[in-house]
Amino acid sequence: MVLTDTHAHLYVQEFENDIDQVISNALEVGVSRVFLPNIDVRSMDAVNDLAARYPKMFFPMMGMHPCSVKENFRDDLAKIRAALFSGKYFAVGEMGIDLFWDKSTLPIQIKVFEEQIAWAKELQLPIVIHARDSFNEIFEVMDRLCDNRLTGVFHCFTGSLEQAQKIMSYRGFYMGIGGVLTYPKAQLDLVLKDVPLEYMVLETDSPYLPPVPFRGKRNQSAYIRIVAERLASVKQISLEELARITTENSKKLFGV
Repeated sequence: MVLTDTHAHLYVQEFENDIDQVISNALEVGVSRVFLPNIDVRSMDAVNDLAARYPKMFFPMMGMHPCSVKENFRDDLAKIRAALFSGKYFAVGEMGIDLFWDKSTLPIQIKVFEEQIAWAKELQLPIVIHARDSFNEIFEVMDRLCDNRLTGVFHCFTGSLEQAQKIMSYRGFYMGIGGVLTYPKAQLDLVLKDVPLEYMVLETDSPYLPPVPFRGKRNQSAYIRIVAERLASVKQISLEELARITTENSKKLFGV
């Protein structure tokens, strides 16, 4: 059985003292493929270094997180673009719009989102979309720019069935399902029971959003098995079948 964690920040300082143990924990439960989304210019080296150390397990992305988009974003965006166009990456991301922390930067967040979509089309890479409190704004951009050259994933999907259906209308897009599925108050299980598995991939967003019973602790890729078990229960299939389908979806999405 192969489980794929399509979104984990295992290169951040929270893992600097025990990354080998974290990797061992993941492999022990069947997680042998992990995709690493970049955050900003300060994380680029760490992403590349971890992927270079374990090239058969880690697959790097390159992009600018919306929370890193500030007034002087142009210089940082240029550095990220240079890295993306000169290296081997499997997606453009993490990118998108975040209106939870700072609504004042929405106009420049949209500009950076649109620019990274253009990169993805030019390089024929999928995009990894961060959409926090911003589905309407994301959809407005996607309705204008999404075409048959664009694929990707809505990272950390926590939306409604209507929003899931909107995502499914963009051909070649998936929903990243993580620890929030295990949070009773989120009621994400009620949404996902009516969403076909062909539109889902698994993720942890480590070190963030750990599943129950690890809420309040550091998340890690091994915990994706808990998410997989919960989703298998929601879809009423075996864990092995759930792992097979979601890993195949990740292969279609990222081409690896």
